[in-house]
Amino acid sequence: MMTNPTQLSFVSLQVSDLEVSGKFYTDILGFKPVLKSPPDAIVFEQKNGAAFAIRKPMIELTKANLLGWGVAVWFGIGNLDTFLEKNRDKISIVKDIHPTPFGRILVIADPDGYSITLQETKED
Repeated sequence: MMTNPTQLSFVSLQVSDLEVSGKFYTDILGFKPVLKSPPDAIVFEQKNGAAFAIRKPMIELTKANLLGWGVAVWFGIGNLDTFLEKNRDKISIVKDIHPTPFGRILVIADPDGYSITLQETKED
């Protein structure tokens, strides 16, 4: 029996416009929604690891001066150069492709300004 939290199971971002953010995460990042999401949310399919979702706000988002400050959300991606070639004019780049101890990354902003880090991985 687990007595301490040792594995991340779920990440959810509260977004100002579920439809706009849904299009960003599906059309730009290529996420696929699960067949049944709870009301006011979109849960996306994942290969492994924690589940990821976006949802209508549970707080007043306009009261926060910078959403997600201090929180880093990273997703693996097969090839950053191909992604950037395909989507450069559709995304807001926070920090261009650069090397890190964890491999090459690209930081982009979602429609609400959340920083999303794309980490280049061996598999797509």
